[in-house]
Amino acid sequence: MPEYEKALRPEDLTRLFVERSNAGDAAGVAALYEEDAVLAYPPGARTVGRDAIRALWEKVLADRPRFEPETPLPTLVSGDIALTSTPPKDGSGARAQVVRRQRDGSWLRVLDQPEFIPPTG
Repeated sequence: MPEYEKALRPEDLTRLFVERSNAGDAAGVAALYEEDAVLAYPPGARTVGRDAIRALWEKVLADRPRFEPETPLPTLVSGDIALTSTPPKDGSGARAQVVRRQRDGSWLRVLDQPEFIPPTG
């Protein structure tokens, strides 16, 4: 596995996600997650574990989508846990991630909710 830049601040994860996604690097995107991370994607489903997240992003990135940086909301930090979030540029709700500081001081995603779907009924 290549040596990837590490997120030294929780906010770095969003920038690294955009850079790696736009480069078509599914393994690099998956490296932003802990081994047992949970990604709420595709909408209404869950993808569990770094390997499954990598496989999902291989499919998504095969169509070469283009991601734009989004301005993050203030990060909430409590010890080694943080909540990061961004409002999508299209105004369609919010994105939120729970991230954890690793032993080496870097940060990885534990829970990722990239799209919120309004409840029905």
